[in-house]
Amino acid sequence: MKKKPFSLHVDLDAFLPATEEEKEYMVQMRPASTFFKDGVKRLLKNRVATISLIIILIITLSAIFIPMFWPYQYDAMLGVNPGKPVDASFNNLAPFEYGRTELKRIEAGERVFPHVFGTDSSGRDYFIRVVYGTRISLAVGFFASIIVLIIGLTIGSIAGYCGGKVDLIIMRIVDIIYSLPDMLMVILLSSVLKVSLTPVIEGTVLAKIGSNIISLFIVFGVLYWVSMARLIRGQILSLREQEYVLASQAAGARGGWIIKKHLLPNCISVVIISTALQIPSAIFTESYLSFLGLGVNAPMPSLGSLASDALNGLTSYPFRLVIPAVVISLIVLSLNLFGDGLRDAFDPKLRT
Repeated sequence: MKKKPFSLHVDLDAFLPATEEEKEYMVQMRPASTFFKDGVKRLLKNRVATISLIIILIITLSAIFIPMFWPYQYDAMLGVNPGKPVDASFNNLAPFEYGRTELKRIEAGERVFPHVFGTDSSGRDYFIRVVYGTRISLAVGFFASIIVLIIGLTIGSIAGYCGGKVDLIIMRIVDIIYSLPDMLMVILLSSVLKVSLTPVIEGTVLAKIGSNIISLFIVFGVLYWVSMARLIRGQILSLREQEYVLASQAAGARGGWIIKKHLLPNCISVVIISTALQIPSAIFTESYLSFLGLGVNAPMPSLGSLASDALNGLTSYPFRLVIPAVVISLIVLSLNLFGDGLRDAFDPKLRT
């Protein structure tokens, strides 16, 4: 059929059918993805961050599960038995050495579990004390970071969304806290709270946790929320002028609802990164305070208190200082490298 001029009729004979290769090429489409999935893929491609995450998981799982089947307790003095004289041969054992009674049991054909890291000056198995110390340090670092996250998230959101005098007052408080010397204030607050909290929590459930650990949480809640608050405030200030926020305000939505539904979900990547980098800082601070005697209550160990106790026999038993120092360094380094990997993977500003 002859096509008329200016007609919309399409001549089908002018088109050639696509080959099979062309059809396969045209149907190849990128699968649907999300910001979180893309971030995880970028994170897994970062070998340093992946290895750091594996190290963190191994240390954390070891600290949780090893005490469940380890034959020694962290506070058990192996040379002290009721009704019997103290066996001093258990004190200051080198790695894989045995006490006098254990050697007799071995000679009798009995199997005795070795002391992998030896024992301390009180005859307590050092390996299980290091494991428990790692558990305490990780728990304090994690929960302290959660406290910092909650306080910083709340105050930063209020300051960023409300603005005006509210923002001015909060930021001046932040500036005052920033101007204080960190370590000096941490030591002073820990010392004061340790004395004042002991009679208050005596006889309560909190007494099992200990006044020192509670004072650590209070110190972190008082001093270390300012960085998180500033970060969240900056994010909220940039997001509150977006169209979807203005539309919610025009629809009559309340400020709390807007912060919860619109602003905070868009800050989640920044929150995750900042929290991941806050945990090693909290662990290091706890270890530092425990080293000074302001950490956990004895006989409960932490990595800092173990390092402090090891100073007394440094020349004769240097491994007691080296072991907790290596564990602290490994935890802090792995968490920092993993935090850097999270920032590279989830921060859109760093994409090239």
